Amino acid sequence: MTETALDEAHARMEQGGEADRLRFYDRLASAELFVLLDQEPKDDQISPEVFTVDDGTFILAFDREDRLTQFVGQAAPYVALSGRMIVEMLARQGIGLGLNLDVAPSSILIPANAVDWLGEVLRNRPFQIEAQPIEIFAPGDLPHVLLTALDAKLATAGGYADMACLVSVIYAPARRGHLLGFIGAIPAARDALSRAVGEALTFSGIDAAELDVGFFDSSDPIAAKLAKVGLRFDLPTPEPLLPTARKIDRDVPPKLR
Repeated sequence: MTETALDEAHARMEQGGEADRLRFYDRLASAELFVLLDQEPKDDQISPEVFTVDDGTFILAFDREDRLTQFVGQAAPYVALSGRMIVEMLARQGIGLGLNLDVAPSSILIPANAVDWLGEVLRNRPFQIEAQPIEIFAPGDLPHVLLTALDAKLATAGGYADMACLVSVIYAPARRGHLLGFIGAIPAARDALSRAVGEALTFSGIDAAELDVGFFDSSDPIAAKLAKVGLRFDLPTPEPLLPTARKIDRDVPPKLR
């Protein structure tokens, strides 16, 4: 059976250290998971199957539908949610997450305290500051792991902005730093983009890493400077929906029943 991205991330975590553990949780938050239910969903409420064992109380989720069916042994009700939504739903409820139990190399029980920790990470919002760069340069040497994390995060933000440019900056009076400037960002997406950058910093595992985030219109004179000297990240253009397709947008996770 073909391994999934979560299988690979789990294997690296088992063999690696703290950085690999963080990358596993980053992958978990980004993955689409299928949550086993005890009955069909009703409106915005779901009723997951809950299992209590010596290690605590858990709901079960799988990263493929066939894995869920293999575990249950027959067709069963389920709901597809992002790992992020599942964590937000479970955080502070005293409930852990059983992932791919008994059906995949990534089989793991994630206890409630680890779910709570991940929920806190995903709820973090960057501090907002008002500062205008007085000088802009090409970015200095930054860890490859951070650049990779940023690239992966921005690859999931298609349509939120035209591009992002990473630069070195000097603010008055003489503070130096790095700035990731988003050009042509949708106003409603600014919070999501800021959180994505914050998560890239956290999950990269770099201690004391800091990165400012700014938003600029494409007509802003600074946008041309950013594009000229910065390390450019092109955000993918979303594929148009087919006329018969229906897109379901959820801003909040479903409620537990």
